[in-house]
Amino acid sequence: MTSPVLAVPRPVREPARDEGSGAWSAGFSVTITGDEPVFAGHYPDFPIFPGVCVMECVRRAAEAVMPPGAEGARLAAVESCRFLTAVHPGDELGIELSWSPRGEDWRCVARVETERGRAASIRLRYRREDPA
Repeated sequence: MTSPVLAVPRPVREPARDEGSGAWSAGFSVTITGDEPVFAGHYPDFPIFPGVCVMECVRRAAEAVMPPGAEGARLAAVESCRFLTAVHPGDELGIELSWSPRGEDWRCVARVETERGRAASIRLRYRREDPA
């Protein structure tokens, strides 16, 4: 799969396990520059980073820090996605991830923020492929 997104998530908080809930969490930062190819047509004179590109940044961050037991899992579904404010060139995205097991699957909940507040809430489901 090829992505038009140039931005690369950088870890800002190491993955850690909450002993009480068993959930894993991590933090990332992504700088959205004016060099993103999507800005050429989205929209002239008022560039907005598309929501699907925000989701791609979350996917990249999530797959960089899969918790033990989820290694090799693949994205199976976008369970929910809410875009709450526009993302523009120059914005710094803060991505907070929380992973938790759901039966055979893993759920990754992401909270995405800019300096203006929450930009998105995204819930992804990952599934391990059967090694057979």
